[in-house]
Amino acid sequence: MNVLSSLLAALQSGRVEVIDLTQPLGPETPVIDLPPQFAASPGVSIDTLSEFDDRGPAWYWNTIRMGEHTGTHFDAPIHWITGKDLKQNACDTIPASRFIGPACVLDASREAAEDADFLVTPDWIATWEERHGRIATGAWVLLRTDWSKRTGTEFTNADETGPHSPGFHPDASRFLAQERDILGVGAETIGTDAGQAGGFDPPFSNHNIMHGAGKFGLASLCNLDKLPPTGAIVIAAPLKLVRGSGSPLRVLALAPV
Repeated sequence: MNVLSSLLAALQSGRVEVIDLTQPLGPETPVIDLPPQFAASPGVSIDTLSEFDDRGPAWYWNTIRMGEHTGTHFDAPIHWITGKDLKQNACDTIPASRFIGPACVLDASREAAEDADFLVTPDWIATWEERHGRIATGAWVLLRTDWSKRTGTEFTNADETGPHSPGFHPDASRFLAQERDILGVGAETIGTDAGQAGGFDPPFSNHNIMHGAGKFGLASLCNLDKLPPTGAIVIAAPLKLVRGSGSPLRVLALAPV
């Protein structure tokens, strides 16, 4: 049997499980809240074109409208000013092979439960690597915080000082992008930056550093608690939008059982 036949057999026998890391996408999907001086991303709107009626007696379909960075979504390097001049930096020009990679799941759920502003640091990553091995080149590094289990205002978690949610310290983003050469990072929060990252140096440091290095982001993931620390494969392919800065997408993980 060749490698693909072996994979198919493992899927059919249940030795490999397909885990959906994607949140449902609809009008209730939260969108990032920016200061009023900036253009706001719209929420999801879905309008019916026809539903087995006079507008289309045998078919049902809709129009949809949303920002590129809505729900579970992909961030391309062109999304950020630091990545705007890189080659193959948009959804339609990134080679398809770069959407697939091994998953390294950093479980910070306990820390995030104790401190909504918890930040992963290089030292924290070093401790993780002591237990699970070196983060592989070309890996998707997924930050498990169990934030996806929150709903409503608990998910956005904002007060008079802004949103509060866990994420990556700027030094950790530099370490992962430069010292480990990963594909990108994924988070359960509304974006890949910590809630207070607007005040970091540089501001929104994970976006700034990752996209400047040609790396990607995955936001609003779920079911990371179903993945092992290592050993799973993640497939995260955005829509092939011309010059797309990002896209909602269906993120799938293949995990051994």
